[in-house]
Amino acid sequence: MPMISDTESLAAFCRRLKSAPFVTVDTEFMREKTYWPQLCLVQVAGPDEARAIDPLAPDMDLAPLFELMADTNVLKVFHAARQDVEIFLHLADAIPTPIFDTQIAAMVCGFGDSVGYETLASQLAKARIDKSMRFTDWSIRPLSEKQIQYALADVTHLRVAYEKLVRKVEKNGRIEWLSEEMALLTEPGTYRVDPENAWRRLKPRSTSGRFLAVLKELAAWREREAQERDLPRQRILRDETLTEIAAHHPTDTHELGRTRGIGKGLVEGKMGLAILEAVKRGMAMPEADCPKPSDRVDVPKGLGPVVELLKVLLKMKCDEHGVAGKLIANSADIDAIAADDDADVPALHGWRRDLFGADALKLKHGRLGLGFCTDGKRLRTVPIEPVEACPEPAVAD
Repeated sequence: MPMISDTESLAAFCRRLKSAPFVTVDTEFMREKTYWPQLCLVQVAGPDEARAIDPLAPDMDLAPLFELMADTNVLKVFHAARQDVEIFLHLADAIPTPIFDTQIAAMVCGFGDSVGYETLASQLAKARIDKSMRFTDWSIRPLSEKQIQYALADVTHLRVAYEKLVRKVEKNGRIEWLSEEMALLTEPGTYRVDPENAWRRLKPRSTSGRFLAVLKELAAWREREAQERDLPRQRILRDETLTEIAAHHPTDTHELGRTRGIGKGLVEGKMGLAILEAVKRGMAMPEADCPKPSDRVDVPKGLGPVVELLKVLLKMKCDEHGVAGKLIANSADIDAIAADDDADVPALHGWRRDLFGADALKLKHGRLGLGFCTDGKRLRTVPIEPVEACPEPAVAD
């Protein structure tokens, strides 16, 4: 049977996979009503067999699966691994290792940014993925045979996609290109949310240090509350309510009760007191300790055309080498390079510098130009002699 519902069968399946060079892994989970993802199904496939594992089965112990995930002799292959890895870290307090993410590998093989599994399965495994059950409630039992087969398709076709991607990456000499991204996937800090940094995800527009201090304390309180109660952040208090409280920093229940989105029951209960205490801590924070807004590069006046040319160069290089632009540089990185030759961005280090960064600096300093090939359809780089100085643009009176 493709479904494993008892620990003994799971242990036997995992023992058989210990000699496999790799296994493909996927999970189905629910998170709409909880802070932590609720694992509902695990799909695992070796070279010769695939099984769905039921973590909700009575008396099921996932220890054999966690041991397999920790076996360094067996490569664990995921597609878009982050959410799956987060689940294993939360349940087993360990990250599966070693890991190979086919979405990242596809990005260095010309499949574009964040390619979906359906696209990969179609192009590499010649398989058509039925996504009619995309919104299935995987917590409901029993699961139908159709649901199980649908879930297993996410690991069976992944075997073929992985093998073809590995050959392509090795042929192109791009294994090193993957190492940095794969290292991020195996770093626990990638997944753990520090309540003290929770305010950053709100992306506040205000740069006031006092506002940010109050927001930091409020967001940290909400994060801890959500984790302890296993509830979504928005169920504790909505983002817009947090920012409004931080902006008005109420000092008592009467002022707090005037905040839009807060009910009387919350104001007069323990949560209301906790919110006021968080506001009080933020207001008492020494000025020197108040958070600073996230560093943002202000492109000097007149460098707008440089930014646009660098973007064109990035697109050209990515098309030429068959790699996703997202892996090389984002818009903030481009702005940083335009403003500073020594910007601390990935594009100016390692293989990214070889592919794009070095030419980006040449283009910026007038030692490289862009021109069309004779077919009028493709761009190419052209070495040029830099102009010592350009006249200042005319300024209207």
